[in-house]
Amino acid sequence: MNHEGVFLVVETQLSHFGLSPLVAARKLGLRSVFVTRDPGRYAGPRGSIGPGDLADHVVRADTRDAAAVVAAARSTADRGEVRGMCTFTDYSVGVVAEAARELGLAGLSPDAAHRARNKLGTRRACAEAGVPAPLFAWAATEEAAVAEAGDIGYPCVVKPATEAGSIGVRLCRDADEVREHFRALASDERDFRGQVKPVGALVEEYLVGYEVSVESVLVDGRRRTLGVVDKVLGAHPHFVELGQSFPSALPASVTHDASEIAEAALDAIGHDFGAAHVELKVTTTGPKLVEINARPAGADITRLIAEATGVDLPLQVVRMHAGLPADVTPVRNRAAASRCVTAGATGTVHAVHGVELARRVADGIEVELEAAVGDEVRSPTSNMDVIGRIVAVATHAAEAVRLADAALGQIQVEVLP
Repeated sequence: MNHEGVFLVVETQLSHFGLSPLVAARKLGLRSVFVTRDPGRYAGPRGSIGPGDLADHVVRADTRDAAAVVAAARSTADRGEVRGMCTFTDYSVGVVAEAARELGLAGLSPDAAHRARNKLGTRRACAEAGVPAPLFAWAATEEAAVAEAGDIGYPCVVKPATEAGSIGVRLCRDADEVREHFRALASDERDFRGQVKPVGALVEEYLVGYEVSVESVLVDGRRRTLGVVDKVLGAHPHFVELGQSFPSALPASVTHDASEIAEAALDAIGHDFGAAHVELKVTTTGPKLVEINARPAGADITRLIAEATGVDLPLQVVRMHAGLPADVTPVRNRAAASRCVTAGATGTVHAVHGVELARRVADGIEVELEAAVGDEVRSPTSNMDVIGRIVAVATHAAEAVRLADAALGQIQVEVLP
């Protein structure tokens, strides 16, 4: 169905998922405008498609500033009425919420957006509401970080307040590691997207357990939980996400408790519109909050949800932001899993083996590599270092996981130092 008007996408993730709001706007027949501070940031491998290729129009603006985004929206008036705007990256959720409010468009409360965007704001709001979460403290100096870590106990987690994709998140086992990592965080006053970072770092209790996420959408004033995602993390000291599967294979008692805590956390920050991706650790004393993302889940999660349930979440989210009715009712009952391809060392890709073998594991296995021979890669320290993805679909979650793992096992990336 075609709908007249303009839809703005303000920045997005640097992945195939990042294209999904523009694809959704095109499906709806809306004229899409991509607003970005730096179009060159989205240049991928040769021959790949970027946001600028899918958008009907690209507007360059300082997306760190809500007034600049409002001006960018008004500059498109000759193309039709602005029906809505959204972002699928954490770095822009606050600015987009403010701009949408100024323009009278559907969107998340700016206060909720800023609480979700800033991990310290999330921690404080959830602590006040009694949401189960790790002990935490904000440290403005190196010595304060060491003191807080001593009070909380080792090992602890030290991380920035406003990064995404596990950038800068590190497990620290002693005071020397806390000092070293605090200095690394303080050495750059700007984040991955060039925004000014708060001075200091979060020091948190390390939660021992496995990670899940709860995916939900607030539709017509009612929060609808689409399900729980099982997640795979890489080895310490980093927290790189290496795979997901949906729906969860965990007992209903675990997924029920995780969903309840996710909903309580969203209520605590005042989340009142659209999609949310809430990460939790399941510990011996139950699920505890890791963080809240006030947008659809990244990586392959929305793809897994679509394969499993038939719900095109990015499409429904864009419909909501455009003021259109949304429907997240499942239409099928399957399962899907993804696994990430990473480099085992830092250097230059010399060869990639086993891609065709991976595809032969089962019908429908998809393998997408973002690195080729001659590309520079590195041993992963954040989700930004993933160089490929595998997706497998099956009748049951356990089968999808086994297929994805088997496919990943076929691939070898040779790296020369």
